[in-house]
Parts: sequence; structure tokens; C-alpha cells
Amino acid sequence: MGPDIRRSNKAMQRPRPVQPAIPPAPAMSAIPRSTPPSVQRPSARKRHRSFKPPFVILAALVLFGVGGLVFKSLHSSSKKSGTVSQHTGSSAPQIAASPTTIKFIATGDFIAHDSVNAAALQPNGSYNYLPIMQEFVPIFKDADIKFCNDPILNGGKSFGIAGYPKFNSPTDFVTDMGKLGCNLVNTASNHSFDKTQDAITASVNAWAGVPNVLAVAGENRSQADHDAVHYFTIRGVKFAFLAYTTYSNNDAPAQNNYGVNIFSDTFAASQIAEAKQQGAQIIIASMRWGTEYSTTVNAEQKVDAQFLADHGVNLILGHGSHELQPVDELTGSDGNKTLVWYSLGNFINTQEPPETLFNGLAVMNIDSKSKQISITGYLPIYMHYEWTAAQAAADNTNARNHLHMYLLEDATQSMVDAQQLKTTIDAQKQRITTTLTANGVHIPLLTAKQYYDE
Repeated sequence: MGPDIRRSNKAMQRPRPVQPAIPPAPAMSAIPRSTPPSVQRPSARKRHRSFKPPFVILAALVLFGVGGLVFKSLHSSSKKSGTVSQHTGSSAPQIAASPTTIKFIATGDFIAHDSVNAAALQPNGSYNYLPIMQEFVPIFKDADIKFCNDPILNGGKSFGIAGYPKFNSPTDFVTDMGKLGCNLVNTASNHSFDKTQDAITASVNAWAGVPNVLAVAGENRSQADHDAVHYFTIRGVKFAFLAYTTYSNNDAPAQNNYGVNIFSDTFAASQIAEAKQQGAQIIIASMRWGTEYSTTVNAEQKVDAQFLADHGVNLILGHGSHELQPVDELTGSDGNKTLVWYSLGNFINTQEPPETLFNGLAVMNIDSKSKQISITGYLPIYMHYEWTAAQAAADNTNARNHLHMYLLEDATQSMVDAQQLKTTIDAQKQRITTTLTANGVHIPLLTAKQYYDE
């Protein structure tokens, strides 16, 4: 985040681990439920003709009531349901087995910049971030797996609330990510050691208190946490979730061997091998990597992605550049296919380049029978704030106000102009499409209606 200095020495980036871890948009109207056809009351003549003895009528009423209960039960069982525990180790949360398609969405960085914290601050001293993201609650609710990237410390007020360059958010930030619907979360970041190990421990504890979470990985309280592979099960499919950062900032070096998962070939290979041994059918790896403020995939990202593919990872979710990067499908050494989102860009933030503010949600489907991952499309989003031209020229970042996130389809050019972005909505749509498909992978841009219809 910001002009961070990264280590230029590859060995320093990938050490081998010590062995023993504006106003809100109008709410979208609900999709109407189908209603049963009205039952016509028979005429007096027909009622007279169809008269039945009282015991027959009573029996029919009983059968009708039982049938209604059965229908209601079947209807309810067809809805998606989820479990509520965060976990580490081999015990796996379960999600009910129906239907066969698992809907998966993935977002970019959730960054509590100073202006984001200011917008969330309440008169009583608490913080409420959810109104900024309110339009996305039903979108998250419609998916089974909701990957979110939390690249900052969330240790709470005792460590000092701060944005760039040394981040630490209130624990409310984590609570509100949970209320939004985030249930698969990466916490490994180049900013993990912006404070101390105690701040990391407090951040992990904050996530441990969030309900409905499948897995959180990346930052750790102990060596045992660091070494653990995280698992969860949905509709009979066992997932393993791995999370790494490939570097730490020069001004935030790792203070121990376990506080954050630093990527190395040895560490990743050992965790992937364990996941396979434990019967994981789909392995997901989150990667903090790449060149900041770049839509181009660098050489190290390509090498690391191929390494993960060769070892059998099925899906790679990348982040760190703050901008969207291309999507690719790699072939592993065993002929397996690995889907790579090199960078998902940003979600909530108040950075300045348009590329950090116009991003989206990766939307995928997983077939629970074949275990195949397919791309449904990309749902574009827009992070809005306002400031004057003079404030922008002076880079008075704390002057940013009226923060709100929108689907890109709900944005207007006047909103973009009030943000002093010097771009157009059409130009950003074109950039998103060109970037996503640079490697020849077909990824349509979705509307909200298309998203809900999937």
C-alpha cells in the first residue's frame, strides 16, 4: 500500500522457513418469489354436487396439511446453507450438500486508510465500516465461498489506529468484513509486521471471534498455527486453504519465524503435500506478490505460479499490486490445470490511481462432482470518494469524504469527476476487459442481474 519499498534480493523475499507457521445507491429490489395460483372458490351448484361426508373432508384436510409441510421442507432444503466456525488444523467446517454447484467470489484488498477510518468513526468512538459497503451485502450472501484479502493489522485501539504507512485498524474492521460476508480470508501481507507480534496475535484473535468463517490464514499466533494447513468442506468437497506473502517491507521486517507465512518452495511444497495426504480435493493458494501499481505480471509471479501448479494447487488468488492483473490457466507437471488470478486489485480503499478504484469480484463456479473450477465472469465495482481539485493537487488525503462502494453499473460520470480522477467509466471498463483477457482467457463482465442468475 502506498510507495512501499520491497526487498530487491530474491533470497530475502523468499527465505526458507525454520523447521519445527453522494449518498448510498438505492437498494436492489429483491427477486420476487413465485406465488401459488389462487384457488377459485367453487360455485354453490358445484359445492352441492361435490359434497362429501365430513370424515372424507377431514381426511383430505389432513393429507393437504401433511403435503404442505413436506413441500415446505423440500423447498427449504434446496436453499444454500453454511457453517459458522473458523478453524485450523484437520477439523473441517461443513456446508450442507445441495445443490451441486459451489458459487465462489473473490475480492481484492480491504485497506483501512486514514480516510476510511475517519468515514467509519462514530460519535461514541466505535467504528462502522459496513455502510460504505452496504450494497455488496446481498451480493456476498448469494455466494458460498467469499474470499477477501485483509492485508493490514487489525489489533485494535491499544496498538494505535493508523493508516499508511504503518497500518493498524480497529477490530471493528474485521467484524464488519464478517458482516459483509467474508468467509475465506488471507491475512499474510508485506504489512504484517507493521507493529509487533502482539498486534498480529490480537488480529488473529479478532478473526477468531467472527462467525460463519470457513478459514483464515496467513498471520499466526504460534509456530503450530504457522505450520497448520486449513481445511473446510462444502457439499462433500474438501478444500485446503494456503496463504503466503512473498516479501516483507524493508521497514516492517519479520520479527520471528512464525508470525506470518513467508513463501518458500520448501514450505509451500510441504503444506501442499500434507493437504493431499489429508484428502483435500481442491487446494487454494493465496499469494501476496507482484509489483505495486502495475497491471503487468512480473517474472517472479510467473515462476511461483508455475511451481504451485506443478505441485497440484487448483486455484491461485493473487494480490499486492492494488491493480487488476491478467488471468491465466497453467498446466502443471501432471497435466493438471491451475487457474491463476494474478491480482484481484483492491476492494475498499482510498488510493488515488483509477486502476486502484475500479476493480471487481472474480466469480467462479465449482462443480462438486467433477471438482472442476470454471470462470463465470467478473463483476466490476467502483470505490467512490470526493475531494476538491485543490485538495487533490495538494494531496490532502484526509480531506476525502463521501466514501461509498458501488457496482460499476450504478456509477455516473459526475461521480467520477467529483473524485478528480481524469478518466471515464467506459475507459475503465475497457481497461478491465483488456487486462483480464490479456492471456486469452475468456472472462465476460457481468451485470448484477447476470450475477444473480448464475
